[in-house]
Amino acid sequence: MFGTALAALITGFLIGSAARFVLPGPDPMPFWLTVLIGLMGSATGTAISALILGRTHTFDTSSHAFVTLLLAVGFATALVAAYRILVQRRPIFGPEAHRFPRRGLGIARLRRHLDQLGIDPDTIGRGKRLPRRGAEMSQDDVVAEIARLRERLDAGEITQEEYEAARERLRRY
Repeated sequence: MFGTALAALITGFLIGSAARFVLPGPDPMPFWLTVLIGLMGSATGTAISALILGRTHTFDTSSHAFVTLLLAVGFATALVAAYRILVQRRPIFGPEAHRFPRRGLGIARLRRHLDQLGIDPDTIGRGKRLPRRGAEMSQDDVVAEIARLRERLDAGEITQEEYEAARERLRRY
């Protein structure tokens, strides 16, 4: 029983991860959602494969197993695409597909964590690199970053505690 559940969990994760890899751009989502998408894609792909190849011949040969795997990953990819379009409200392909999402399960929390680390989520996937360490940051960079944090505090995007923590981190440099 435990082995079956573990195998299903691993299979769902692998199929879901492969589906997320197929589409360009970041697709941050909780582990459980990756597993769920993988399991749904796997079940649908296996069912379609059983209809095409026959119920008893789905995994008879390596070519049948490969077709079943491709169908599973294909349907899981369609689910990731649907999640991106319907929940995250961003395109599947093109330059906007590479931007970090603003909506989705756990995205607000992830954005807060990245902000606390001093990482601008809107630069992820766009080829921009912000200075991260003291040796890489000039005094002007530190001043500009503190000014940006102050603007975000004034706009209500971050709390006073988050502002102080980020400012203290920058002062060390």
